[in-house]
Amino acid sequence: MVARAAGPYLAALPHQPVRDRTHAHLLKELDGPLPEDGDGTMTAVSDLLRIGTRAATHSSGPRFFHFVVGGATPAAQAGDWVTSLLDQAAGLWLTSPLAAQAETTVLRWLKEMFGLPAGHGGVLTPSATFANLTGLACARHWWAGRHGVDVTADGLAGLPRMPVFSSGYVHASSRKALQLLGLGRDTVRTVTRDDAGRLDVAALDRLLADTGPAVLIANAGEVNAGDFDPVDEMADLARRHGAWLHVDGAFGLFAALSPHTAHLVRGIERADSLAADGHKWLNVPYESGFAFVREPSALGRAFGSWNAAYLPEPDDEFINYNNLGPESSRRARALPIWATLRAYGRSGHRAMVERHRDLAVRLGDAVRDSADLELLAPVNLFVVCFRYRPPGVPKADLDELNRRLGEELVADGRVYAGTTTYRGVVALRPAIVNWRTTADDIDLLVSVVREIGGRLVDRT
Repeated sequence: MVARAAGPYLAALPHQPVRDRTHAHLLKELDGPLPEDGDGTMTAVSDLLRIGTRAATHSSGPRFFHFVVGGATPAAQAGDWVTSLLDQAAGLWLTSPLAAQAETTVLRWLKEMFGLPAGHGGVLTPSATFANLTGLACARHWWAGRHGVDVTADGLAGLPRMPVFSSGYVHASSRKALQLLGLGRDTVRTVTRDDAGRLDVAALDRLLADTGPAVLIANAGEVNAGDFDPVDEMADLARRHGAWLHVDGAFGLFAALSPHTAHLVRGIERADSLAADGHKWLNVPYESGFAFVREPSALGRAFGSWNAAYLPEPDDEFINYNNLGPESSRRARALPIWATLRAYGRSGHRAMVERHRDLAVRLGDAVRDSADLELLAPVNLFVVCFRYRPPGVPKADLDELNRRLGEELVADGRVYAGTTTYRGVVALRPAIVNWRTTADDIDLLVSVVREIGGRLVDRT
């Protein structure tokens, strides 16, 4: 039944609105009392398909530009179905040599794609947030060790606050990771040189000279305009001052695939830890992330040694990945990654990166050529930051106009793009990372933005 429904649903994705305006009444059908005896498998699954294919936000389609959400390539989606079919307990070699070997293989392939040293350790995670958590947990263990404390065994009691520095580009997921690690969401000290949040390298150099062991967070891709921290310069500072460098490269690490964008991530191979996301630019289904560390044993020190007699000991050959990350119960999330990398290879994923950048440039050019649109930042990857700015509208009214425009875009459903605040003004920031997206979808976005914006101005 599901297999029969999949074909028509996937075929319709490029042509239908991102969200059905009538979805609200369908959502109510999901509710109700728990059945006493149940309706049977076929009835339950039939209802779920009927409701889901209409009420779902079609974020895997080509016109979802909100946040940074990729789709699922055919190979990755099929690999995800295989994952559910096999239902492996993927944390231990003992329970699934298949899952462990697949994870080992895809981590090696990903390191090759990103240009990371082969000796780096790694582990797959549910998301970039978990990958940041993993890398920063290793940083916390390293930092506590500089103070003579094994934080895995003894916790943070008695330690000073861990110094953490970043630019204004630091993402909420890094802050959340620090929060979960007991280090404090707001401990990050941002060192900036302008209202965009760009890093002040000289000021950071001076601060590190007066600080003990510290952690630096470099942001390889900022969500509002797609800008990058100078990772190579931050690696120089980390080496000079004995700091730990963590790179949040949720989507930005994929810039390494193309010679046109590789300069944006120069220096990532020198980082102590890195985080990235699979369900963004790799276009594999949720949930998928990966973390890498320069010193492989750092993962085991941060997450292993549970002292549970029934669990096998860590082994260099037969790897138990639940000793290397925050999860114990893990699905075989390597299989969709394996399938898409095997299917399309390095060149296929490089072509996707370059095509999305070309589409972003197309959108940026369309914004520049429109009398009622304003480009707010250079286009260097796949994010295009702009706002609706029609002639005759007072500057003081533009923020509210663009805020309402963002709300209307989501309600309209033909395309999906949300608002942000960039350099003090409300802006749109569509992100182009879906493998299905075409030039026609970009042109439709521009058309719908101008149509809705004009309608809002006419109402005032």
